Amino acid sequence: MELTGAEIVVRCLQDEGVKHVFGYPGGAVLYIYDAIFKQDKFQHILVRHEQAAVHAADAYSRSSQRIGVALVTSGPGVTNAVTGIATAYMDSIPMVILTGQVPTHAIGLDAFQECDTVGITRPCVKHNFLVKDVSQLAETIKKAFFIAQTGRPGPVLVDIPKDVTIARCEYEYPHEVSMRSYKPVAKGHAGQIKKAVQLLLTAERPMVYTGGGVILANASDLLNRFVNLLGFPCTNTLMGLGAFKASDDKFVGMPGMHGTYEANMAMQHCDVLIAIGARFDDRVIGNPQHFASHPRKIIHIDVDPSSISKRVKVDIPIVGDVHDVLTELVTQIEASSLRPDPAALQSWWRQITEWRKGNCLHYQQNGGAIKPQYVVEKLWEITGGDAFVTSDVGQHQMWAAQYYRFDKPRRWINSGGLGTMGVGLPYAMGVQMANPGADVAVITGEGSIQMCIQELSTCKQYRLTPKIVNLNNRYLGMVRQWQQIDYGSRYSESYVDALPDFVKLAESYGHVGLQIDKPADVEPALKEAFGKYKDRLVFLDFITDQTENVWPMVKAGKGLTEMLLGSEDL
Repeated sequence: MELTGAEIVVRCLQDEGVKHVFGYPGGAVLYIYDAIFKQDKFQHILVRHEQAAVHAADAYSRSSQRIGVALVTSGPGVTNAVTGIATAYMDSIPMVILTGQVPTHAIGLDAFQECDTVGITRPCVKHNFLVKDVSQLAETIKKAFFIAQTGRPGPVLVDIPKDVTIARCEYEYPHEVSMRSYKPVAKGHAGQIKKAVQLLLTAERPMVYTGGGVILANASDLLNRFVNLLGFPCTNTLMGLGAFKASDDKFVGMPGMHGTYEANMAMQHCDVLIAIGARFDDRVIGNPQHFASHPRKIIHIDVDPSSISKRVKVDIPIVGDVHDVLTELVTQIEASSLRPDPAALQSWWRQITEWRKGNCLHYQQNGGAIKPQYVVEKLWEITGGDAFVTSDVGQHQMWAAQYYRFDKPRRWINSGGLGTMGVGLPYAMGVQMANPGADVAVITGEGSIQMCIQELSTCKQYRLTPKIVNLNNRYLGMVRQWQQIDYGSRYSESYVDALPDFVKLAESYGHVGLQIDKPADVEPALKEAFGKYKDRLVFLDFITDQTENVWPMVKAGKGLTEMLLGSEDL
């Protein structure tokens, strides 16, 4: 049948099985919005800022196995969306972003609301397209979905000029696409996998280091099977939390800048390190020269060959899909009669137990100010560790990672690579659309929450009910912490003055607001939010200790064993 370009966009989304699109209309996409109005197979979610549309679509992908879709107009619509696109790109999140563009004859003439979308977004997308011919539109959208979710996932953008949305052609959606220049590898090299098995089975001080790639590959069950089969210690990065069960004694905590003492010491002193879907980034290994000063054999599994030996030289590289490679590893280990030396492994665990005795995450909640760690632990208890937790970026993000113990993948939704303040609330919107009925908590700070606070309006319109846990210390907390440690306690522009009354603000949007300033009231308030007000959005404004810092901490340029364990180390 012959359709307009706008109708083709809508039919493509329907044929891909899309159920939700997050967006904001504007002149260049009004024909698409008109076509959306005439259909009922997917729901459009009207956000209040284009950045929030992309964040919500991003979290939709992170918390499910479906592809998030965002739709924005040209010019400022695109530029407002760039932060969300870059956030998803840094964390390898599969998404499709549809953008409006001025008519093809006006491109390059500084037309009203024109920008070079392809040029602006090229550094922060996996791929992008500018469609100038309506006959190529359906195939391009199919390619976008295919590219976004294969190989190393990432956001793919399709830029559609307005005249293309009113041009007509025959519609046929491709069942599949094949691109000669894009052939991602899935299967790992058999010889390399065999070498990895031999090295693992002869290790005396082994360590399993996993990242977000395990979750993106839906390989968490395999990872748990792999670790339990070998009895090795395991650490999950910030992006990998929940891939291996935090409740398992073999989990030694998160590694890196704000990781546990035992995880960092084990990373540094192991003799065989297997990295699975992780990239040895600067926040995990600290100073690369210091990291390399302790000899170890390294196995690195990653679907992206450019990530291997990028920062750390590895001994056995395995390029392939994490799920496929782990399947083969587990199969070969189960079939082998060899097992790691139990005496050596027992000795290694005794050493890890000694490191654990330091209890590096200890804090003390007395009758004074509310400790932010206490709020997160109580949240974990009250939700049974089963909530979807989104966070903004800063101290509260690290406390959430340290004290909310995730046993399931895709429950921890945060911006790791880009570190984007403001994501927490729109992330919660995307999570709740993808997981209706689930408990969703936003752990945030008074600085971050105000960056996308207008989305309280979106939540009201669509009856979304996340519980906002605002750890309000009246500072840009992580900035203040660094200024205390590295800048002589000169708190330049880190104090947040003239804060709103968050209770009244939440109520003005039609939600419930609660302020909590006593430790004894923390648990009752959380129970009330998830009980009495289960079907309402609740803004819980916790007035917390202004002086609390995130410990442990590895300062920039330092090695993993050069940790600050508390204020006494300053």
